[in-house]
Amino acid sequence: MQLVPQTDAVEVSVVIPCLNEQDTLATCIEKAQRALLEYHITGEILVADNGSTDLSQTIAEREGARVVAVNEPGYGSALMGGIAAATGQFIIIGDADDSYDFLELPKIVGKLREGFDLVQGCRLPAGGGSIRPGAMPFLHRWIGNPGFSFLARKWFNAPINDVYCGLRGFTKAMYRRLDQRCTGMEFATEMIIKASLRGEKIVEVPITLHRDGRRSHAPHLKTFRDGWRTFRYFLMCSPRWLFLVPGGAFIAFGLLGYLVAMPGLRIGHSTFDAHTLLFASLAILCGYQWILFALFAKTFAVTEGFLPPDRHLERFFEVVNLEKGLVVAALAIIGGGCLLLAAVWQWWLIGFGHLDYARTMRLVVPGATLVALGFQTVFSSFFVSILGMRRK
Repeated sequence: MQLVPQTDAVEVSVVIPCLNEQDTLATCIEKAQRALLEYHITGEILVADNGSTDLSQTIAEREGARVVAVNEPGYGSALMGGIAAATGQFIIIGDADDSYDFLELPKIVGKLREGFDLVQGCRLPAGGGSIRPGAMPFLHRWIGNPGFSFLARKWFNAPINDVYCGLRGFTKAMYRRLDQRCTGMEFATEMIIKASLRGEKIVEVPITLHRDGRRSHAPHLKTFRDGWRTFRYFLMCSPRWLFLVPGGAFIAFGLLGYLVAMPGLRIGHSTFDAHTLLFASLAILCGYQWILFALFAKTFAVTEGFLPPDRHLERFFEVVNLEKGLVVAALAIIGGGCLLLAAVWQWWLIGFGHLDYARTMRLVVPGATLVALGFQTVFSSFFVSILGMRRK
């Protein structure tokens, strides 16, 4: 069935990723066609086939959809191929397992017409959606999806309650701006994260999730494998939570150790002495390295377009540059060196004999720590400068 006369501009392209979905594909296409026709939406339906070995391609062509063959495996790859071939101003994507009711497309199109860049479906009651009995596994409904949606809101300010919902619409202009990279299941969360970080206009619409209609094979989604991949991607997109926050906590712990160990405080039956200094220095060195990795990761991600520009990073580099980093490093090395020389001087005064380690270590440990931090700063200052160089 031809939905759009050749002379009409396509407003909506419905892209359905497909991998051996002969059980339910025809139903999905028919519902999408019905929604477009009944609401007079000028549209097209594309099936992005990702190497089906069943009758999926034949069914899609028979039902009047345009088949786009995508050779590179992966959910994201299939969608990228289908979206690239789409001609509509608006793109709506939805899975081919009949769990999403394509008759709900008009409510998504309505929000896109209002000017929203991304319209996310929501199956969870928190966003007004509903889930039919048996349509979503227990772990997905009560732990995985709410948990990852919470992280998306807190880490990336995403105004959504259902991060995993596969029924959504967006403008093709926004999709081009996002420059998506993920070829697997992370494609969906990548879109939400990047759109949120870029400040795109996002809205959520309630939808109903139905039972998976497939019978010939199990769902492609694997709970723990894809859950870990999602969490891994969240961390990769947030150097703050992956590196900066834990690094800052380690440094705070180390400074607290110095605060009690340098004067040799005794609290209750516990005495904080040279060994406490060693642990505190280890925490500071590890924490500082963690923070440097936050800077490296953020700089590289922004430079390569993996993440959008960050005003906090730009302000940081307005204040801090290579030369200032080298000056700070030199001061740390000189200060640490002086402490180490003072320890050697004490040793010389007693004829290089037996030292009072509790006293001397209060010079050696901070001195060695400052020298190590100084050298880290030298190398890191050069490295982050190299990372910040944009390719021509």
